[in-house]
Amino acid sequence: MADTDDVSRRKVLLGGAALGGAAAAGIGGLAAPASARAHPSAAAAAAGPGPAATVTPGDARYRDMISGSNGRWRAAPEAIRVPRTTAQVVDAVQEAVRAGKRIAVRSGGHCYEAFVYNADVEVVIDLSAMNDVHYDTDRRAFAVEAGCTLWEVYLELYRTWGVTIPGGTCGSVGAGGHVCGGGYGALCRQAGLTVDHLHAVEVVVVDAAGRARAVLATREDDDPHRELWWAHTGGGGGNFGIVTRYYFRTPGTGGMAPEKQLPRPPGEVYVHSQSWPWSDITEGRFRTLLRNYGAFFEEHSAPDSPYAGLFSMLVLSSRASGEISLSTQMDATRPDAAKLLEEFLAAIGGGIGKARPMTKRAGELRARPELFAAQKQSWLTATRAHAGTGWGGRGDYKSAYMRKGFPDAQIAALYKNLTETELTGVLVAVDSYGGAVNRVAEDATAVAQRDSILKLQYQAYWGEPDEEAAKLAWIRGVYRDVYADTGGVPVPGEVTDGTYINYPDIDLSDPEWNTSGVPWHDLYYKAGYPRLQQVKRHYDPGDVFRHTQSVR
Repeated sequence: MADTDDVSRRKVLLGGAALGGAAAAGIGGLAAPASARAHPSAAAAAAGPGPAATVTPGDARYRDMISGSNGRWRAAPEAIRVPRTTAQVVDAVQEAVRAGKRIAVRSGGHCYEAFVYNADVEVVIDLSAMNDVHYDTDRRAFAVEAGCTLWEVYLELYRTWGVTIPGGTCGSVGAGGHVCGGGYGALCRQAGLTVDHLHAVEVVVVDAAGRARAVLATREDDDPHRELWWAHTGGGGGNFGIVTRYYFRTPGTGGMAPEKQLPRPPGEVYVHSQSWPWSDITEGRFRTLLRNYGAFFEEHSAPDSPYAGLFSMLVLSSRASGEISLSTQMDATRPDAAKLLEEFLAAIGGGIGKARPMTKRAGELRARPELFAAQKQSWLTATRAHAGTGWGGRGDYKSAYMRKGFPDAQIAALYKNLTETELTGVLVAVDSYGGAVNRVAEDATAVAQRDSILKLQYQAYWGEPDEEAAKLAWIRGVYRDVYADTGGVPVPGEVTDGTYINYPDIDLSDPEWNTSGVPWHDLYYKAGYPRLQQVKRHYDPGDVFRHTQSVR
């Protein structure tokens, strides 16, 4: 019964979220604005007041801290350490290493695979209490602790300085894992990836002698730790150490006022939502829809495109779910924004049939028929709509980058798998991509996919364990069929360009599902993997920080 609830609570529909209730969670818990607080220097903060808090199996909090957003994964660690300072993280890591304990680290709890919560983990270091955002005058950059949720980051940066980072649309995701995987969201086409604005990262690492220490790595060319910074611009979490703090400022803004050191989001955006009922969708119309969508972004994904301020998500739900939906956000401050949005909707919907407002099914928070007519909202209101998310449901995910629109064989495979099933809670979300993302060189960060136009996320959700087999069979089957020409995975090539490390997929390591001959790490990192391995050898020679798809 949880299928529709689980789907609707994720970031599936961009423009149709409820604006109250759970969507506003987290606002009251923030501290006073950073401009009104005195922040200690890095050296003073490192001193830290005593040891990190410890939660053990006898503690009432334990049950709530041994799993994340995906209820498939649970652990039974001996202890959960909850530090509030970098020094406490160092001490917690040192204690675990000295005792020979297997470590896992958590920030927001949104890992899709069992990289944190699994049977091997003995100590979880939970960073959720490290959630400060402030401006560091010494480093001339915005400091974001790794336990912050994205919503906390957006709210604090915007209400105090009027700036933001171009991160994800799901506000409950933790900054710790989101940023080091690259980070993207509704502003990425006009402002780039999150890591394109990352100036420095503070990481707790362990040397060959087993000594834990904190290292600050910056993007400066003369920084001896620059490669550690680079590894955290798309190398993914749990590989090299524990990130305790990120420092953000856009390259070239070091001498500017804080208000000019990060992107300023648009004051207003248009939001729009519509759908097409599956009862009106023939295979020919489905093919036309996907061709329209791909062709539009092939033509309009240059960094200087007038459509750089547009972000859209096409949600291909199964026929049993009832409809295909399209949600769009457009920077309303751009010249002719309303006209551009109208032209986009006409280009996508041409030849499909009449669209309708998205229907409100039981449990859905995000379907809002009034958005069928595009509405102006403040940027913060539109962003607040995604602050809440489901927690504790079960799910599985796969991803793909696309350099071109959908070939006919891929469209046919999607149609077959979406229509020949009675399952609900299964879908493929097709996000617009490119724009400013593609302004950055492929080797400038660890995110190697820098000429894509679309980003796909295959999703399956369920509530009860006995539903898992059918949902996994569906998502594995559609992925295998769509990429049948390249061994069941989106191998980097003319059309596809690998997968996204923040949507980890353990099947990429399984020869049953990946018959391409291309290893999982090349699907994530392409030619950058050997460079990540060099960083791993230098900063984590004992492989203290590892999981089933960590850098070897």
